[in-house]
Amino acid sequence: MEHSWRPVVAGILDIISGVGTLLVCFCLMLAGYYSYMIGGPNSSWLPALLYAIGILLVIAAILAITGGIFCLRRKRWSLALAGAIAALFCCLIFGIISIILTVLAHSEFKQVLIAQASQNSLS
Repeated sequence: MEHSWRPVVAGILDIISGVGTLLVCFCLMLAGYYSYMIGGPNSSWLPALLYAIGILLVIAAILAITGGIFCLRRKRWSLALAGAIAALFCCLIFGIISIILTVLAHSEFKQVLIAQASQNSLS
């Protein structure tokens, strides 16, 4: 069974975009907190908006990191693809490249699955 570089690069791009987005989310939520502290309880809608965007991006970042790990392991292609799509929301360029590489590596995920099934049947 021959392994290509596609799932490795896709997984690394997913993880990089997910970790970068987590850092951005931390800054967004910190900005929302300080905006609330400066403006008081009757402040504008900005703190709530920053928190909402931050929470949505945290979910996308966690999914991108998880998908990147599965892509590196060449397991569960559907979850790896979901992570690549989530990486699209985290970082547009990395997400597009990751989706393309994950789709092109689909047959490699099938080969690993078949090899594991045959190995389990021999045991």
